[in-house]
Amino acid sequence: MGQQVENKVKAVHLEDILIANQMIKDVVIHTPLQRNNLLSERYECNVYLKREDLQAVRSFKLRGAYNRIKKLSEAELVNGIACASAGNHAQGVAYACRQLNIQGKIFMPSTTPRQKVNQVQFLGKENVEIVLIGDTFDDSYDKAIECSNAENRTFIHPFDDVDVIAGQGTVAVEMLNDCEEEIDYVFASIGGGGLISGVGTYIKSVSPQTKLIGVEPKGAPSMKESIMQGEVVPLQKIDPFVDGAAVKKVGSITYEISKEIVDDIVVVPEGKVCTTILSLYNENAIVAEPAGALPIAALDAYANEIKGKTVVCIISGGNNDIGRMQEIKERSMIYEGLQHYFIVNFPQRAGALREFLDEVLGPNDDISRFEYTKKNNKDSGPALVGIELKNKEDYFSLIERLNKKGFPFTEVNKDSNLFHLLI
Repeated sequence: MGQQVENKVKAVHLEDILIANQMIKDVVIHTPLQRNNLLSERYECNVYLKREDLQAVRSFKLRGAYNRIKKLSEAELVNGIACASAGNHAQGVAYACRQLNIQGKIFMPSTTPRQKVNQVQFLGKENVEIVLIGDTFDDSYDKAIECSNAENRTFIHPFDDVDVIAGQGTVAVEMLNDCEEEIDYVFASIGGGGLISGVGTYIKSVSPQTKLIGVEPKGAPSMKESIMQGEVVPLQKIDPFVDGAAVKKVGSITYEISKEIVDDIVVVPEGKVCTTILSLYNENAIVAEPAGALPIAALDAYANEIKGKTVVCIISGGNNDIGRMQEIKERSMIYEGLQHYFIVNFPQRAGALREFLDEVLGPNDDISRFEYTKKNNKDSGPALVGIELKNKEDYFSLIERLNKKGFPFTEVNKDSNLFHLLI
């Protein structure tokens, strides 16, 4: 019987979040809740953005990490702490280590954007040691657990911990205090589930009529899959692009909370996330990371339901590496149907390329990539050709001209194996 009680999943209560709010208020920035005129006009409602990208570490993760670490006993801190993170939790832990003068060992995937790694080192300085290992968060998580056990360090979980969840819930305390209107919808990204569990717990306690919409990337819908199957299930494979939300397996605590309080989960393609990132930057001068852009990317799915309503989207983080912008633009254009790749077999005769340019390309089409290998012992040579369209509708006439002129071709966009190999 005692073992059963021990294994029972803990709950997070309204009081825990209010206590956390007092615990962290002198360290965490009270981030602004801003009405966004462009989005409000586009969706015919009142859209507010909770700007956690303006937090001290440019994400909400500081809230939960600091609340958890601040509550540790001296005995739990003797050998230092350890954590695993795709970036933002690591920054929160590093910041807390520096503030509280404790030692931390931080495990991050080797795929983590360099900007996030550098920022962790900057925030933690000599108080932290960074270990880059594995391709995904789950890989680094396994190593961090091994290290915690071997070196007797206290492990600071990025999401599946009641103190961490309570800390993240303080986002909602600020939101409800700052919004003069009743909030009808809250959109929040889901990775491991810490943010939506904390925010949702507070919202459903104080404003139960508010609809809570979780948002996951199409390449890692771990919470949606778990709720559909009625238990926590690990995904076999994920797309790590939305690094702040690309988690193979959600937490047991966050799952139990989310299945009760989340009204719906929207799954958004990575390409649409990229389009949203670019729009936020170009239209609002907001630098959002992929996970931070997820809630806004989901608004299209609720365009009819939110008309005339008050909506809050939590921009959970702004730690975006400028070096990723070309990839973000590329993914966006492919999703929007404006960027297409082909392997074209050009006949090895004079004028073949000129014929392609003059008679296959449309007047508004542009070649964005061209790689050609000429082999003298063959009648034709394959070339990888990237074509950028001005309007996605131009695609059909492009294909028609390719067929009409008799250039053998393969559409790389429609062959996932070929696409990942070449692009």
